[in-house]
Amino acid sequence: MVEAEFSIHNASYADRSRLATLIHFGSYVQQHLDWKSPLDWIGGQPYLLLEKKERLLATLACPPDLPEIAWVRLFAVSSNIKPDYAWRLLWEATLDEISHNGIMQVAALSMQSWFTDILLASKFEQTDNVNILMYENKFAIHEPNMAFDIIRPMMHEDLPFIVDIDNSAFNREWRNSFEALELAFQQSSYTTVAETGDEIIGYQYSTSNGMGGHLARLAVKEAMQRKGIGFLLVQDLLKHYRQLGISHITVNTQQSNIASLALYAKAGFKTTGEKYRVYKYIL
Repeated sequence: MVEAEFSIHNASYADRSRLATLIHFGSYVQQHLDWKSPLDWIGGQPYLLLEKKERLLATLACPPDLPEIAWVRLFAVSSNIKPDYAWRLLWEATLDEISHNGIMQVAALSMQSWFTDILLASKFEQTDNVNILMYENKFAIHEPNMAFDIIRPMMHEDLPFIVDIDNSAFNREWRNSFEALELAFQQSSYTTVAETGDEIIGYQYSTSNGMGGHLARLAVKEAMQRKGIGFLLVQDLLKHYRQLGISHITVNTQQSNIASLALYAKAGFKTTGEKYRVYKYIL
């Protein structure tokens, strides 16, 4: 039960400016790796604000992208309240809300030790790590056995097929909705599909900035896995970035995904030693 001096309610679009200030100046801020910015999740629920005398102290946002599972999208705390206390108040209210809308588990990526401590204290269990790998584009790219001519640029009309491949290739907590994959398409700098006949059998999204390139998403149709399609897509994007003069490409993948790790190792990616912890809370 929330102490009388505090109030908790869902964020509205009128709160956008205050939330932006909290995210920018908050003492403790944890943001999910996402195609949507934290502010773009306003309107989804639960997206709870903790206030005292109409002063915004903290926020916890867990709106789901797909049914049954929600990720912690944002937890931000001002300097006027302790983060573990703010979390306790907001997490209790979040649990009360999501228990009525069919969500069965809440997942979180932790990139900071203080947030890890909070999750563990709330009975989240670590289920995996996300490893960060890097490719340095200064060696010859080994030509795959298959022809590159099955690779073509992705088009918007491909997205329904991309969603089907995505949902078949990933476990439930890692799947993306049509909306998320459409945002990824819009924000990526290089997107391709692998196609045989008139059937799309794989795809990749990658982004780039002044620091280098990043392979953001890669999936192959389940029936076509272990046939070199993923390797072909990776080799194509490495060639693309080499032509642009981009020498460093990163990729994130789950430590438990042995096939994915083997693919990237074969393509020349090396572990950086950096990782994010993955936690899950089962309702």
